[in-house]
Amino acid sequence: MSVTLNQVRSGLFLDSVVLMQISRSLASGEGVEDAALMMATPANLEILSDAGLLAEDRPAAGPADLLIAVRANDQAAGEMALVLAAAGLEKPGVTARGEIYQPRTLQGAARLHPEANLVLISVPGDFAGLEARKALRSGLNVMIFSDNVPLEEEIALKREASERGLIVMGPDCGTAIIGGVPLAFANCVPRGDIGIVGASGTGIQEVTSLIARNGGGISHAIGVGGRDLAEPVAGISTLTALEWLEGDASTAHVVIISKPPADSVADRILKTVARSSKTFTVCFLGAGDLGLPVNATLATTLKDAAVTALAGRWAPAPFDPRKQAQPVDSERRRILGLFSGGSLSAEAQTVLIDRGHQVTSNAPVAGAGAVLKGGAAHELIDLGDDAYTRGRPHPMIDPAVRDAPLIEALSDRGIGVILLDVVIGYGAHPDPAGHLAGVLKAHTGSGPLVVASVTGTETDPQGWSRQASILTGAGVLVAPSNADAAALALACLEAR
Repeated sequence: MSVTLNQVRSGLFLDSVVLMQISRSLASGEGVEDAALMMATPANLEILSDAGLLAEDRPAAGPADLLIAVRANDQAAGEMALVLAAAGLEKPGVTARGEIYQPRTLQGAARLHPEANLVLISVPGDFAGLEARKALRSGLNVMIFSDNVPLEEEIALKREASERGLIVMGPDCGTAIIGGVPLAFANCVPRGDIGIVGASGTGIQEVTSLIARNGGGISHAIGVGGRDLAEPVAGISTLTALEWLEGDASTAHVVIISKPPADSVADRILKTVARSSKTFTVCFLGAGDLGLPVNATLATTLKDAAVTALAGRWAPAPFDPRKQAQPVDSERRRILGLFSGGSLSAEAQTVLIDRGHQVTSNAPVAGAGAVLKGGAAHELIDLGDDAYTRGRPHPMIDPAVRDAPLIEALSDRGIGVILLDVVIGYGAHPDPAGHLAGVLKAHTGSGPLVVASVTGTETDPQGWSRQASILTGAGVLVAPSNADAAALALACLEAR
């Protein structure tokens, strides 16, 4: 009979990525059915309750308390998981005098690093605004890795940052590279003369990785957040980022990546671009005619954005999806995309739509519809959307989040191709391809084809070629980019 154990740690705030990683490690332990580490906010308590992770005799806990929750096969396994959780939480830092010290507040961390001018905030969304405001009022720029930050909070923070001559990166964009330093989800790329302003994390990762794998380098990649170019936020951080890159001597070319912005925001951005002395690539995924200024070039996909940014330095090797395609059974007519990256899902949608196909998604671009189960359209799902990650690890951290829908799809007679992204780099799972290969090898048979791309570089901890080789060994058709993978998926359906 299963047992559920809870333990409370008061006054302890840790990076949400760390909490997710500890949760994932505990859940994979012997005798453990499920585990989670969360701040005991009302919303999180509801999530834990729905997951069956709240014990009837749990200690009292408030929003400022960290709750460790474990469900195990027996008492011994549960207690061991709690011990391991405590060990994972106790990783102190070291001061310059060699004393053990773990800052428990932003102010304490600032005293330890007085030279710092940027704070990366990764706490539950309910608390992120408070910490960000402390940082801004201390004269520090902010990157908010946290998701589920209320829109009105984001607007207020970005307005205050602009008034103070600072910037708020994020939320809902977990990637940045500042002065060659990768932050949160980012890839190992060389320094160079191409700057990036991106509303999305995986969009930045795909473009910077393609640039890096083909001889280019990045000056800065500034992730402004998925809502920054919407009308309510009005592109505050995007405009600040463009201003800063304009004044940066190391940046010669700038790439702007986003889903289509609001018309008024697009107008302000393009007017800023027109006044710039630099050249630009503009990639608004799914947008129509933009009326770009003469110093800007349109890119319709993330791959096109990388090619354009490297104009004259990279001519991509021809990739003919028809030559790589394998046929599927005639009754299998649909593509199911299970993506960890929202921009990668958006890019794949545009590729399919541009070729005249019907597409549905939980995060649809222009021309796509909402998800309709059982329809004839191709279905592309962003598993990194807030609706999937609230109280759960992001699929880039824990690829097991994708297992259930993947296993179901492998048995679906209507699906011809399963389209996947594998995103590597800092913060990501140490071997996502290996995990995926294990799932696929356990479900052999005459199921759908699996097509994937790997977003990352050779120098990432996981290694691009190593991950691609693992996927190929598991029978996956691997394309050189996400856009190529979408085209290959279509070619497989057409290879009758």
